[in-house]
Amino acid sequence: MPAEERPRAILVGVQLPGVDDAEHAASLTELGRLAKTLGLEVVARITQKRSTLAAGAVIGEGKLLELARHTGGSGVIPSGVPSHRQRRGGRPIDEMDGEEPADAAEPLEDSVDDAADAAAVPRASVVVVDHEISPSQARNLERATGAEVLDRSAVILAIFQRHARSREARLQVEIARLAYMAPRLRESGGADRQGGGIGAKGAGESQIEIDRRKVRDRIAQLRRELASIEQDAATRRRRRAEQNTVAIVGYTNAGKSSLMRALTSTDLLVADQLFATLDTTVRALQPETVPRILVSDTVGFIKKLPHDLVASFRSTLDEAREAALLVHVVDAADPDFPAQIAVTVQVLEEIGAAEQPRLLVLNKADRVDQTRAAELVAAYPDALLISSRRREDVAALRARIVQFFERDFVETDLLIPYSQQRLVGEVHASCRVLAETCDEAGRHLRIRAHPSVVAKLRAAAD
Repeated sequence: MPAEERPRAILVGVQLPGVDDAEHAASLTELGRLAKTLGLEVVARITQKRSTLAAGAVIGEGKLLELARHTGGSGVIPSGVPSHRQRRGGRPIDEMDGEEPADAAEPLEDSVDDAADAAAVPRASVVVVDHEISPSQARNLERATGAEVLDRSAVILAIFQRHARSREARLQVEIARLAYMAPRLRESGGADRQGGGIGAKGAGESQIEIDRRKVRDRIAQLRRELASIEQDAATRRRRRAEQNTVAIVGYTNAGKSSLMRALTSTDLLVADQLFATLDTTVRALQPETVPRILVSDTVGFIKKLPHDLVASFRSTLDEAREAALLVHVVDAADPDFPAQIAVTVQVLEEIGAAEQPRLLVLNKADRVDQTRAAELVAAYPDALLISSRRREDVAALRARIVQFFERDFVETDLLIPYSQQRLVGEVHASCRVLAETCDEAGRHLRIRAHPSVVAKLRAAAD
């Protein structure tokens, strides 16, 4: 969509205690990328330092007026809606939340400190908040600004909904979206109560109670459908249980799909946008090894990933939990990548995959200079610094993966009697055959394989 046709948006962020300036700036930059992925054109940023989010409308009254100058709203929460300056327990809410410093708005290019400058900035129709906010805070912001209000979770859910392709991904996203929407349903016009009558207990259900019950019923139906699909996926994973499996994990847009494409020589979607890949893909490592190594791509992680999405995609993320090796891909060109590593590790802990063997891959080395590359190698000596665009780098990663699975291999001789020739195909599929001869006793093979595989074949051959 051309920039002039995209809805214009303003980012709103509150810097809370414990969050330094660099971390706050990185979070807003990432929110801008999320907004762009959703098809919005970001025209300005409003930021404020506070001890907590303002209970009424996230930011203080002064900042709310400043925000409204960009959207055409009044900047005031209409009467009948509790003001965030309303006293609570005898003290002003802002006094409890901390003072509002007179920070200037942060436009993408120029300062917009006064109304004249603000008028020069294109008017925004969407406000995107870098926090998960309550339904009442969203309503207050909408009334004060006259714009649509999306919090970070809503933006991520909308992107997931747009990018979901398979039936499983669509079900997962829809469950998370409905779970997010349920507490945010609003009263509609009409009668206050429905369903009362002679013999009924009470006055019946209100319309919003009916709507919420419909949402709960729909979620239950979707979960039943998803459970059936997940059962098939679990069956496929069980069939792969004895095979060598690798899961590519990491922050969104770190280059996981590009790396998957290079390792497996497959035509996967590669796009420079967040959450381009939602569906798990499993392919064999190329050139193929004996035994085969299967590589799976997984959904990317991000800061403040909605818990409902983590829960809904738990089946998909089982690929990571059950893999023998995790290839943790990081965008080495992103200055905020150490924080992204921490986010990925946290999500892996949540899904029970924190103890899996892990290989750290610093990707996009072609975007860092030699000085920075040397610093990365010194800081992460066990990691691989590569670019998925360079064949020699991909070959080096492939060699490390193969080395991992062959680290315990033993070389030994195996005799397959002629009465057990059916085992020869299994030997060639599960072992590296170095030599093969025949005599009157049967077929003699010199093989390299894992000790457990050797033991299994010997038992079958006896």
